[in-house]
This record gives sequence, structure tokens and C-alpha cells, in this order.
Amino acid sequence: MSRDVFQMEFSGIKVDVIRKNIKNINLVVYRSSGKVRVSMPKYISTRLVKEFISKRVGWIKKHLQIVESRPRRIVPKYQQGETHFLFGEPYTMVIKVANQKPFIQLQGGEIIMTLRPGSDVVAREKVMREWYRKELKKRIPALIEKWESSLGVKVKEWNVKKMKTRWGTCNTRAARIWLSLELAKKPIHFLDYVVLHEIAHLIERSHNARFKSILSEKMPNWKAVEQEMNHKV
Repeated sequence: MSRDVFQMEFSGIKVDVIRKNIKNINLVVYRSSGKVRVSMPKYISTRLVKEFISKRVGWIKKHLQIVESRPRRIVPKYQQGETHFLFGEPYTMVIKVANQKPFIQLQGGEIIMTLRPGSDVVAREKVMREWYRKELKKRIPALIEKWESSLGVKVKEWNVKKMKTRWGTCNTRAARIWLSLELAKKPIHFLDYVVLHEIAHLIERSHNARFKSILSEKMPNWKAVEQEMNHKV
């Protein structure tokens, strides 16, 4: 490892440390892998980072226990009989084969995926991903309009992309928000909260008391929703 990327160990917990051009120390426990990472400003000493992590070992252990208690993620193969989710609702996958452009349709409790002969897992995943993108984009405009009106701000641009560790991001200067593709699988109130959260950053950039008061005013149960999102597989 380089001087800017190294590893520390605390009470048997390995922590990856990265020096970056940032202002604050950031600690993350990744839900998907259980890895612990700390990003630190380049000007801060290693001693101060050790003190920072040492004070948070209990918090790290708590979140690692949550990760361990979750069932292991099953990698989908997009085959007959699998269960897939759309906005929190389960559907059984049905595979059909035809010499035409692949597409997906909902019918009752089924997701019917029509594929070209010989379509492999990669091709099936791409079809599913683009379908999720389309379904998510159907729901987003109304939510943006709702929270724009409520907060008195304007989103200039928005889009959807695959994100590994975030539900959404906001570029306050460009008034642009990005939303995670994974939200297409989750209950619709997750999407509602993330849209509110990101648009609220157009009023307050940081997650300070003012920002939280905005969330509390507009969505009194936002803390419960956020907790559900962080703990739900």
C-alpha cells in the first residue's frame, strides 16, 4: 500500500485509511461488504486519526453486527421462478424466448421477460437494469415537482445511475440531483424521502441542524425512514 492508503487494526477490526484532499475525517461501514474505511485530510496526523477511530470502535462494532445479521445477498441469475422486486412489491420472474428486441412487462404478480434465444446472464441483467431505470424515471418527476413546490426551490437537472454506497447525491451549484437505480426495487417511500433529502440540499448544503429541521418539517418520520433504508437488505 502507498503512504496515502494504509490499514490499521482496532480490537481485531481492520480499518482501511485513505489520505485525500478533503476537509473532514469520514468513517464508513459498507453494508455490502462489511469493510470499514476512513477518509482523512492529508494535513491531519496519523495519531489524530487513531484517536478518532478508537473513540468510535463501539459504533463500528454495532454496525458490523448489523451487517453480519443480514442474510447474504443472493446474486440473481434472472431465470424462471426467481423473485424480483419493484418498489417493494415481489414478483415472480417468467422467461419467454422470441426473435425480437428484449422487453419486460408486468402481468399480475409476474415479471415477464422476453429474451432473444441464447441470452446469457449479462444480457438478462442489462434488460432488467434498463427496465428498472425506465420504471424509476416514471415516478421521479412527480416527486421532484412536489418537493420543489414545498421547499420553494428548482431542480435544473436530474438523472438515475447505479450507485454502490449512496441513495442519491446533489450538486448544489448546478442544482442537479442523481438518484440510485436501486431505489426502483425499494418501497416507494424510500424514493420519496431521498428526493426530499437531495432537494433540501439546495437550501442547506451540509447535514446540520438547519438541514434536519427542514426534513422534520416536511417529513416528520424521516428518521424512521432513514433507519429503515440503512438496515433493509
